[in-house]
Amino acid sequence: MSRIRANPAAVASFTLAIVGLLISAYLTYEHFTGAATLACSDTGTVNCVKVTTSPWSVTAGVPVAVAGLAYYAAMTLLCAPVRGTGNLATPRVVGAAAGAGAVLWLIYVELFKVDAICLWCTAVHMVTVLLLGTVLWWRETDRSARMNP
Repeated sequence: MSRIRANPAAVASFTLAIVGLLISAYLTYEHFTGAATLACSDTGTVNCVKVTTSPWSVTAGVPVAVAGLAYYAAMTLLCAPVRGTGNLATPRVVGAAAGAGAVLWLIYVELFKVDAICLWCTAVHMVTVLLLGTVLWWRETDRSARMNP
């Protein structure tokens, strides 16, 4: 019986997308329940409540946490290591790059507008940047496999 060996970059991308989805789901839950259970400081520079309840936590009427949840739901689908789904490399890269761009903006907002840092947000930011790296890695391993069959 032959076993199909999964592309490590695909597995890493999918795993990161799931982790981002879970953190975003938690942040969405906290947004709608008043951020009462955030396991994070609520005083000083590290202040999750200040970040998640600031006026900057909603953009165009949409909570940033909900936008993150939608983003990670889409990236989870794009990163699902399923055969026969066509070439999704470009949408994956564009999505991951857009997420990394959003992270830069959100870090700016935390540091210079809200004047506080949320550890949960930082975790999802790190996952987003790592996801960009693994999606690029995945694209390159696919290219190499096509060039060297």
